[in-house]
Amino acid sequence: MNHRTTLLAAGLFGLTGVALGAFGAHALRETLLERGMTTAWETAARYQLVHAVALFAAAAWQNTSQGTVHKRLNIASISWTVGTVVFSGSLYLLALGGPRWLGPVTPFGGLALLAGWLAVVAAALAKDK
Repeated sequence: MNHRTTLLAAGLFGLTGVALGAFGAHALRETLLERGMTTAWETAARYQLVHAVALFAAAAWQNTSQGTVHKRLNIASISWTVGTVVFSGSLYLLALGGPRWLGPVTPFGGLALLAGWLAVVAAALAKDK
């Protein structure tokens, strides 16, 4: 992912994260309460928004980086994008009554998010000038 694609992902995740958070707090409030899924929805929105901000910062760093740092930031951006879709997406769907097999899928999204943060650590430790 180049910095523009990362920035696009950040913007889309930020936009939809705010919208879905508000939708869950207002239009879906009763449904989520009845299902006992308010916390799941809030967790999905929170992680989505946190990683939107992380992607925004990564885009800025990518724009000025090169070599090993740039490659590792690409890994972080891809990991966060995939992780957010899988983690938050599966939680949103579960909260709305999606298939139960999504439950075991959610941790794979979390692992992708962790991999992204590990890639940031690796980028910070890279010896590139």
